Amino acid sequence: MTKMTHGVLVTGAAGFVGSHLLDLLYQHNESAVAWCRPHGAQPPQNKQLLTQNNPSIEWKSLDLLNREAVEHAIAELRPEIVYHCAGASHVGQSWKNVHQTLQSNVQGTHNLLEALRKSDVRARILIPGTALVYQQSQKAMTEEHPLKPLDPYAVSKLAQEQVGLRFANEGNGSVIVTRSFNHIGPRQAPVFALSGFARRIAEIEAGQAEPIIFAGNLSAKRDVTDVRDTVRAYYVLMQQGVTGRIYNVCSGNTWSIKKLLDHLLEKARVPITVKIKGDRLRPNDAAVLLGNPNRIRNEVGWKPEISIKNTIHDLLTYWRGVIS
Repeated sequence: MTKMTHGVLVTGAAGFVGSHLLDLLYQHNESAVAWCRPHGAQPPQNKQLLTQNNPSIEWKSLDLLNREAVEHAIAELRPEIVYHCAGASHVGQSWKNVHQTLQSNVQGTHNLLEALRKSDVRARILIPGTALVYQQSQKAMTEEHPLKPLDPYAVSKLAQEQVGLRFANEGNGSVIVTRSFNHIGPRQAPVFALSGFARRIAEIEAGQAEPIIFAGNLSAKRDVTDVRDTVRAYYVLMQQGVTGRIYNVCSGNTWSIKKLLDHLLEKARVPITVKIKGDRLRPNDAAVLLGNPNRIRNEVGWKPEISIKNTIHDLLTYWRGVIS
C-alpha cells in the first residue's frame, strides 16, 4: 500500500527567511507545515506577515536536535517538499557559540535527513547555504571557486551542505544546495548590520536613543539581495533546480556598507552622526564578497527584481512600525 505524503515542510519557519518563504507560498496558494524551535523564534505576529493566522499554515514547535521527535514528526507528516531554513545564521555569534552553531547547522540537518531516510520519504529538499564557504576573492565567484571557510558559521554551513549532498548521492532523495550571498529586508534581526542601523534610526526618530549610529567596517563591499527575491530563488530552484547541484543566489553586483547606510540616513527624519567602534569589527571580515549569478540565471531564469533602494525603504518602514 502506498504511504500518504503531505505537501510542504518549512523548518525555521518563524525566522527571517522562513517567514518570507511562507509569505511566498501563501501568494502561490500553497499550504505548508511550519516548524519553529521551542523557546526560540515563534510564529511572527505582525500585520506585515501575510500568513498571520492563515489556516493553510500549520505551526509545530519542534527541536531538530531531538532525534526521536524529528523521526516521529517526519513519519507522521511524510512531506514531499522540504525547505530547510532552520539553523544558526550569524557569523559574529558563531565565534561565541561554536558548539551550538555546529550542532544546529550540522546535527540538526543530519537528524532531519536521517528521519526522511528511515521513513523512506523521497522528498525534494532545499538546503540554503552561504557564500562564506568560498575562499576570499576580489572577483565574482562561481560555484567552482575554491573553498576556504574562515569562521565557525561558514565551517558549519560547509559541513551542512556536504551532509545534504551525500544524502542525495546515496539516492535517498533530491537535494538542492544554495550558496546564498547577503540578503536583507523587513523582519531581519537587528544583530545584522543594516537591520541594526534601521532599528537605531527608528529609535532615534522616536526619541528613544541619542542621534548616533555605531558602526564597524563600512568599506566592506557585499553582493546584496532583497530577502523576498532570495526566497523566490529558493521557490524556483525547488521547481526547476538539478538535484545534487549547488547554486549561487546573488545579484552579481556589490554595495559598500557605507553606501547602504548612506541610503538609510537619507531617509532619516532627524540628523544622525555615525561613529566607528573597534568592537564592531569582525575577525577575517572579507573586503569584497561578490557572486557570479550565471548558473541560476541560465538554468532556472531567476534574477533579482526588487531594487536595493526599495529594500532599504521597506526595512526602515518595518522598524518604524515596530518601534512605534
